[in-house]
Amino acid sequence: MSEQINPPARLLMGPGPINADPRVLRAMSAQLVGQYDPAMTGYMNETMELYRAVFRTRNEATVLVDGTARAGTEAALVSLLEPGDRVLVPVFGRFGHLLTEIAERCGAEVRTIDVPWGEVFDPEQVERAVVAHAPKLLAVVHGDTSTTVAQPLAGLGEICRRHGVLFYTDATATLGGNTFLADAWGLDAATAGLQKCLAGPSGSSPVTLSDRAVEAVTARKSIEAGIREDDEPVRANRVRSNYFDLGMILDYWGERRLNHHTEATSMLYGARECARILLQEGVDDAVERHRLHGEALAAGLQGLGLTLFGDQRHRMNNVVGVEIPDGVDGEGVRTALLGDYGVEIGTSFGPLRGRIWRVGAMGYNARKDAVLTTLAALEQVLRQAGHRVVAGGGVGAAQERYQEAAP
Repeated sequence: MSEQINPPARLLMGPGPINADPRVLRAMSAQLVGQYDPAMTGYMNETMELYRAVFRTRNEATVLVDGTARAGTEAALVSLLEPGDRVLVPVFGRFGHLLTEIAERCGAEVRTIDVPWGEVFDPEQVERAVVAHAPKLLAVVHGDTSTTVAQPLAGLGEICRRHGVLFYTDATATLGGNTFLADAWGLDAATAGLQKCLAGPSGSSPVTLSDRAVEAVTARKSIEAGIREDDEPVRANRVRSNYFDLGMILDYWGERRLNHHTEATSMLYGARECARILLQEGVDDAVERHRLHGEALAAGLQGLGLTLFGDQRHRMNNVVGVEIPDGVDGEGVRTALLGDYGVEIGTSFGPLRGRIWRVGAMGYNARKDAVLTTLAALEQVLRQAGHRVVAGGGVGAAQERYQEAAP
């Protein structure tokens, strides 16, 4: 007979997921209520308002999609794109390829531009591609954890407006720990997840849509039989997913409360608590916290004699890429860290698999003790692997960074 679940103690210092804030886990253990109970609809309304502040937007259409961060991405793309629409995806890591894959599955005609992994695009490169390909939608990953760098978004919204293009970004890896300004940057759609800087578990995807995006979604809205009114149209170009149809999801979250699915109540509680905690701290303060601990982590890795990967001018606050030293078994180091110290760090994908480690300090784990523990454990494992390191070099360099930041 199976035993009760009892996961081992882990310090999750990879690119995500991370250890959820205990307050989020407590919120998720609260009792369920019916999906139209006034308490539940009240929580839904509160959650919408909280995430407007998180995204830095006034968008009324700010909701949750039930599912992981990828569910939010799929909902945005399948709801905005019709078969044959043209999409431009700037690819600078694994998750640009994911946007391409999802858009292709929507039936879109996808055009890509590329830079080497670890670099980002300048606005002029993007605008030249927009002019050349005339897309309906520009789809950009904000921070690609496969490379640990973030694409600057300022200016891209203006380019999109100038050329009549919708602007979407996947902010899964950045929201809550890096500056994100949905309205100021001219975003039409943005989606995220809870399992990184927002300090929660995977399973709920915050989504925000501008009025332009809502107009595009509403033009395709076709309510399913059994709940639609007699005078409501069945459209030929309806969204090709029922579950991810943002037109119906907006009616579910809006005043109409039109039945679409049964809300994942415990996940809503968790998502609400993630946003509440972030806003209680202050978004700018949370970004600064991630920046400080990310810088201390980067300094500590360099203090161990390791080489950072990627354009450090554009490194995300919350995750650091580091080259695996020659002669060191990268997977062996990760295995020893986990087995001997209970610390998890990540590898990467594609051309970077086996070449870099990805070490994160985000969400609940963006803390001094977590950073110093990880550096101390990594030093010991590297020494056991036969790699020469300066005794205390990692912790010492990180401590110096913390002392510099002390008031």
